Amino acid sequence: MIIGCPKEIKNHEYRVGLTPAGVHSLVLAGHEVRVEKAAGLRVGFSDAAYADAGAEIVASAREVYSAELIVKVKELQPTEYPLTKPGQLLYCYHHLAPDPELLQHMLDSGVSCVAYETVTDAQGDLPLLAPMSRIAGRLAPQVGSWALQMANGGGGILLGGVPGVLPARVVIIGAGSVGANAAEIAVGMGAEVTLIDRGVGKLEKIDAIYRGRIKTAVNNPLTLATAVADADLVVGAVLIPGQLAPKLISRELLKSMRPGSVIVDVGIDQGGISEASQPTSHSDPIFVAEGVVHYCVPNMPSAVARTATLALTQATLPYALALANLGLKEASARDAGLLNGLQVHQGRVTHEGLARDVGREYTSPINLSHGDALRS
Repeated sequence: MIIGCPKEIKNHEYRVGLTPAGVHSLVLAGHEVRVEKAAGLRVGFSDAAYADAGAEIVASAREVYSAELIVKVKELQPTEYPLTKPGQLLYCYHHLAPDPELLQHMLDSGVSCVAYETVTDAQGDLPLLAPMSRIAGRLAPQVGSWALQMANGGGGILLGGVPGVLPARVVIIGAGSVGANAAEIAVGMGAEVTLIDRGVGKLEKIDAIYRGRIKTAVNNPLTLATAVADADLVVGAVLIPGQLAPKLISRELLKSMRPGSVIVDVGIDQGGISEASQPTSHSDPIFVAEGVVHYCVPNMPSAVARTATLALTQATLPYALALANLGLKEASARDAGLLNGLQVHQGRVTHEGLARDVGREYTSPINLSHGDALRS
């Protein structure tokens, strides 16, 4: 199979879909790999390193997108839309629910979309989302602390306080991978941390580790509203795989927060939990709505792109090998978790949660003929 790895073009996106080691594994398996010039340069992978691993270095994205399987990091950007072709397999983060234009292109273009964010493992966990969730969670208190500084519109509050002055109150909504990692860092920075989740199970595990250093609460509207209103920093860490994030923080609730408080809406790539949230970028990461500073960067892990690339590609490579070795039909037949990642195929929405959120007809991927075009 011919596999393409383009250079990412999203704002300040420096991650890359394949490392030289990943290229080497694919080439050893008998595949041809095309890597766009300078695709990994910012994270320390030179064109020479890719070439030594067996890749063909190509000068343009168009040459990369002539491949059958595209392995990248972030969703297609509008300038990449014309480069796709029918029957092509796009393997990356897609985040289609909040982007109707991107979804429509995927449906019209005849591509197949396997989304990192909905591939599951045998336990039902999200192995390709988890590495970036950990990183985004660990970054959230750091960027929140920065946003709280006066120069950024924040209330001028130091997360850990100082002797004689209370620390900041940090409320984390969601106790999954993002939330647990955010809590770990926020506690380490000396903040007063409250972790809210919809059930007791995850909270019990957190409580067993931190033994009261983190306050925990089961989510209900009154508890959430009280905690958010008192918070200096709120971290939105709610995920429903493949679906829009629930809007848990209304504009009315925002108005109850102290001016200069901060929301880091980690789930912004699925729409975010604040009604005021809208995607920002690393170039212009914050805005103020109802007096509250919002940090809503969809590709947070790119701030630490070297670490993020290494963490991501060690998780994604085995699935890339399966898709290249077996083709989409056979690989998904052998791995139901990989099939869960198939969001669009043959002009149909093949992920039930996505279909429900965007008001599209759902077609079970089991009922579709995958065809032989993607087979090795």
